Amino acid sequence: MKIGFIGLGIMGKPMAKNLLKAGYSVVASSSNPLTNEEIKANGGQVVDSLKEIAAVSEVVITMVPNAPEVKDVLFGEEGIVDSLKPGSIVIDMSSIDPLASKDIAATLRERDVQFLDAPVSGGEPKAIEGTVSVMVGGDEVTFEKCLPILQTVGASVVRVGDVGAGNSAKLANQIVVATNIAAVSEALVLADKMGVDQTQVYEAIRGGLAGSTVMDAKAPMMIEGDFEPGFKVDLHLKDIRNVMKTGEALDLDLPLTKFASDILEELDEAGYGKEDHSAIYRYFEKLGKEKK
Repeated sequence: MKIGFIGLGIMGKPMAKNLLKAGYSVVASSSNPLTNEEIKANGGQVVDSLKEIAAVSEVVITMVPNAPEVKDVLFGEEGIVDSLKPGSIVIDMSSIDPLASKDIAATLRERDVQFLDAPVSGGEPKAIEGTVSVMVGGDEVTFEKCLPILQTVGASVVRVGDVGAGNSAKLANQIVVATNIAAVSEALVLADKMGVDQTQVYEAIRGGLAGSTVMDAKAPMMIEGDFEPGFKVDLHLKDIRNVMKTGEALDLDLPLTKFASDILEELDEAGYGKEDHSAIYRYFEKLGKEKK
């Protein structure tokens, strides 16, 4: 099976490499020559255009920032929709608005192309390991066809429901992650203000009920002041904006999400948008310094 991969960024590139390691034939194209060389070095095929990817692939995976980019890749001036083979499958692993996923699926269905929305969670380290969590929306037959592919890049692959359900689950995920990072940040700043070693506090509480995957991934970064991106502030902000948009459409108040949204907006405006979302710590650290 030949898999086309579009979107070789922080998450997409290691996912494509894991597919190659598993023996899949992967065809891709990047605007970054170094990325193209890396894909070739791992046994992948590099072509000159996205349309060429679609023309030779049975499955096309897209991993781009948001719905406008997904729609541009598929339906834009240089889009692949006319190059997709009837009976082929598009797996969108981007994190986008669930309603956008449904619209995309309906348009592709008219071309006899199936669609799954399959956003992931775990950040760059888990993308490299091939252990991200994959939340999938789509019909069961298409899901079962693609399950071995998805299991190659993810340790947990769950079909949540029909198209749009994957991104609905991702929105829920992003609420939990953002508010968890905020809680860990606030706790570590409190520890520092009390004159207690942050590392020791982290070690003391991580084995109890407060412990979480988020804490283990992000607390060490906060303590070291290392905000090299595994998942950027501006990308999490994009997801939280989608959460807020969905909440408004459902007439649903989301107070914790609103708080997380305000923090991420402030960080983005302050120039931290390209840092890891563990930089939420900066917000609480600033509050601590202002309250001397």
